[in-house]
Amino acid sequence: MNYGAMTAPIVRQALYLEAAERLRAMIRARTLEAGQWIDELQVAAELGISRTPLREALKLLASEGLVRLEPRRGCFVNELSMRDLAEIFPLMAMLEGRCAHEAALKAGPADLRRLRALHATLQAHAAAGAVDAYYEANYVIHEAIQALADNRWLSDMIGSLRKVLSLSRHKSLTLPGRIQASCAEHMAILAAIEAHDADGAEALARGHLLRQLEALRALAEGGPAAIEGTVPRRASRPRPGVHAAAALPSSHMEPDHERPRHAGSRARRVPA
Repeated sequence: MNYGAMTAPIVRQALYLEAAERLRAMIRARTLEAGQWIDELQVAAELGISRTPLREALKLLASEGLVRLEPRRGCFVNELSMRDLAEIFPLMAMLEGRCAHEAALKAGPADLRRLRALHATLQAHAAAGAVDAYYEANYVIHEAIQALADNRWLSDMIGSLRKVLSLSRHKSLTLPGRIQASCAEHMAILAAIEAHDADGAEALARGHLLRQLEALRALAEGGPAAIEGTVPRRASRPRPGVHAAAALPSSHMEPDHERPRHAGSRARRVPA
């Protein structure tokens, strides 16, 4: 039996999927920046592929919200407006909060040792003010907690939203004092996970994500660095193993409700 004809479509599919992954990495690294027009000929040449698998990859990225295809204009890296961020971050806060909850219940001694080592690296980058290195260490920690949760449904949903949030990358960390506050929030989440305080870890992780949104708002509005050097307070009494100074933001930090925006409309760019 001739299997050649049966396997050829799989090879072509794998090629465009690989191209899509390379493009995601380029967007995350800001080789392709938000709002940038994608030169298909140049990108295809750089990836060593034809335009056909590249276009298939771009269609996939468009379905993920990373790029937009405009008739007669071509393909552009998408841009996230404050409305987009205000809609996405509360969802991420719920999902990552649940990850921290499940991680606190499931983490064993070896898992905790690895988490402590990752947080030691995070602290070193925060002390040095190394934003890029901090961002990468932060990313690894979020993925490590997600892996400890060991919930594929959570992982699938978070993965989809995390791809979109790569468009804003580490802009929140450019706010004065934010990198130190972010590190303190992470240390509080770690303490809750070490104490197997599932509810406390969940609340702190939610607050951590919402503080990122608050920082992005401050940057977009050009306002004062209101959160400089601070760690959010928790409204209720902290659970055992969680320091009272590192807790959830109050309810006033929840994003205002806004009318839905049509998915095809062009978003306003958030200042870098």
